[in-house]
Formats: sequence, structure tokens, C-alpha cells
Amino acid sequence: MNALVSQLLPLIYLACLVALLWQAFKVMGQGFRAIPRPGDPDAAGTLPNPSAAESPTDRTGRLTIHPELLDADGQLTDEDLLTVRFSGDNEQPAYPGDPN
Repeated sequence: MNALVSQLLPLIYLACLVALLWQAFKVMGQGFRAIPRPGDPDAAGTLPNPSAAESPTDRTGRLTIHPELLDADGQLTDEDLLTVRFSGDNEQPAYPGDPN
């Protein structure tokens, strides 16, 4: 029984390694396909190369407002926001227009 296990263990290990590598390459492939490239069809598959302004998935230049910054009426809150400083962070805060 011990000899059988010692012969099967490397095969089981190799099978698991191949399965995990296969999964890793599938996940990486999905990541690479998520990046649009010139000449690729758009998400709808109708235009060969839509410009960045026409693409519904392009958020370049668009402002994102986090929901935590909205009040009950859906407007930006004017309350003071809590900030966190970590130890060793003793520099003066940078202000817009500050030459430093």
C-alpha cells in the first residue's frame, strides 16, 4: 500500500499543478482581453475602432463621486470630513497653489 501511494503521489501532484496552471492562464487571459486594443471590436461588436469619447466603457476625464460624500438628498455634503494621519507623517499639508 505504501509503495502504491509513493508512486501515485507525484502523479497527483503533477495533475494538480497542471490544473492550477491552466486556471492561472485562463484568469490572466481574461485580464489581457479586458484591455481594449486598436482594431478590436467594441463591447457591442458593431464598431471596429470606436474613439475614446464614444466608448460607453471609457471613463477617462469623467468625475467619480463616492456615495459616502452624498447626503440624504443626494447632494455633496458640506460637513467636515474625517482624515487619518499615520505616525511619522509630520509634514505640513500641501495646499493648492503652494510652491512647495
